[in-house]
Amino acid sequence: MNRTQPLTFHPSDPGYEEELAGFQTGFAQHPAVVYGVASADDVVAAVRYAGDAGLQVGVQATGHGMPGDSEGGVLVTTRRMDGVRVDPGARTVRVQAGARWGQVVAAAAPYGLAPLNGSAPSVGAVSYTLSGGLGILAREFGYAADHVRSLDVVTADGRLRRVTRQSEPDLYWALLGAGHAFGVVTELEIGLVPVRTLYGGSLAFDGREVDPTALLRGYEEWTRTVPDELTSSFAAVPYPDLEGMPPHLRGRYVVSVRVAYTGTNGEQLVGPLRKLGPLLADSLREMPYAESHTIHSDPPNPHAYYGDSAVLSELDVARAGEVLALAGPDAPGMCVVQINHLGGAMARQAANSVPYREGRFLVRMLAVGDRESARAQLDPAFALLAPESLGRALNFAFGAGDRTEGLYDVETRKRLAELKSRYDPANLFRANYGVTSAC
Repeated sequence: MNRTQPLTFHPSDPGYEEELAGFQTGFAQHPAVVYGVASADDVVAAVRYAGDAGLQVGVQATGHGMPGDSEGGVLVTTRRMDGVRVDPGARTVRVQAGARWGQVVAAAAPYGLAPLNGSAPSVGAVSYTLSGGLGILAREFGYAADHVRSLDVVTADGRLRRVTRQSEPDLYWALLGAGHAFGVVTELEIGLVPVRTLYGGSLAFDGREVDPTALLRGYEEWTRTVPDELTSSFAAVPYPDLEGMPPHLRGRYVVSVRVAYTGTNGEQLVGPLRKLGPLLADSLREMPYAESHTIHSDPPNPHAYYGDSAVLSELDVARAGEVLALAGPDAPGMCVVQINHLGGAMARQAANSVPYREGRFLVRMLAVGDRESARAQLDPAFALLAPESLGRALNFAFGAGDRTEGLYDVETRKRLAELKSRYDPANLFRANYGVTSAC
């Protein structure tokens, strides 16, 4: 029998804490009521309830990108809405709000198609796309947001709308780039790309034996020579010397270059990287796109972390080398640095609010642990990058709470604020990152 009433949880109810559980374990959430939605009608009920009660609304699919601790309000958990439907003829997929990228990749693969997913298969596809969506093939195809055909969204007036670029161009523009600031998106229709296989993997170096700054210099010079069909990143990870760590990683400082390429001469293109120093590991190979998550091998288990990012006009290798030193094995806590090569299709303008398309690199830093110790590590590092920084990336602002400065350029932020006044004048959707009419 179908439920006729949304599933709700209050703080004293059994299952309340379990409903709140997500990938991020470092922040406490205490909403007044949780709506465990299973349909668009459930979302409508949740938004109307919040509007009538004057309560803020937050959205959680997998809990990867939580802004921080929260108290009160309504939290909409979308994990039960995990439908994925591929139309191979149209090369599109309809993705419900709680679906994860791994599900979308698996559904598209039998047709020789691929979504513009991120590196971690456990991340929610809709939330990631609403914040831009920097995928593993982004230099060739652009941001995931650039490929959205339509959005089903419940806005602050409690209406379920189907929004396209043609039907409501302003709302379409705002939704794609502003996260959950304009409503609860229940479903996306996204274009797929014809990719069945790729050349990808990583080259890993020992950062204690080879100078990480020298590796970064070689990587930056190499990025100036590659075609748009090649997307890559540079990462530096100091693994702790702890029991339970994989033996080949325990206590190592691993510096790696990750590559994803749809062309045919991958071995030739990566040749200069192999000359940068002796390799710890080399996983570069031709692979089915369904194995693309192995390129980055992001951690699968929930944990506490805090992170931020900087979109750079250029990469000053000397300054970035200082950042690597601050976050390296001698740092007080584990801190991961990742530097993404941007440009290519990401530099093209699109009918959405994803900013800083002129950026050449994105520096992402993630500290494991509590907010205070993380900020003590990250703030000095990002200060070093300030001269070339254009702003921050919404996809990679983990736990910064109300700190929204830098998420958009001035003109984008101004237009978002004007549209916020039109579509959500009471600022109902304020529990996730986003904009207000006063920003």
